[in-house]
Amino acid sequence: MKKVTNLVAAAAVAVAIFFGSSAKAQTITPNQFRFGLGVESGVVTGDAHDYSNLYLGGTARLQYGVSKNVALTLTSGYYNFFGKNDPLTGEKYQSLGMVPVKVGVKYFFAPSFYLSGEAGIGIETKAFEHQGVVDDRASETSTKLLLSPGVGYASKHWDLGVRYENYSGQDFNYGVVGLRLAYGFGL
Repeated sequence: MKKVTNLVAAAAVAVAIFFGSSAKAQTITPNQFRFGLGVESGVVTGDAHDYSNLYLGGTARLQYGVSKNVALTLTSGYYNFFGKNDPLTGEKYQSLGMVPVKVGVKYFFAPSFYLSGEAGIGIETKAFEHQGVVDDRASETSTKLLLSPGVGYASKHWDLGVRYENYSGQDFNYGVVGLRLAYGFGL
């Protein structure tokens, strides 16, 4: 719980910095590409919460302006779901690795503020296990359907977004409530 509180506090500070600065509002230039690199963190929900509380990752995003208010996105990277201790044995679960590959859309409903939606796949690179045994519920590594609604704030170079990301498939479904802070520039 302390980690969640620290994450929320860090998000509040980041938002205050964005609103307090004189950063130029995000403008989408139609027919222009932008590229951004981001760091992500958040809390784990669903079936995976039995094995992990927190994830951390890095992503790269390519954005293409369709109009002044709409952009298409392509995002990929790597997430690490940190294993937590098994409540029965005290042994630590091995972390779960995930490579997300998502396409999406960002709609700017006000200067700098957007709604987003992404869909794609999440490719697990390792399953939760401890003492060399994979838990039956966690199954072996697999590919999941990924769906993700979100909201965010973007300035000329910075992008701060909050989203829920759901992974479903193979009877082991989970999600994350995540925060992404990214630095971007035009190409």
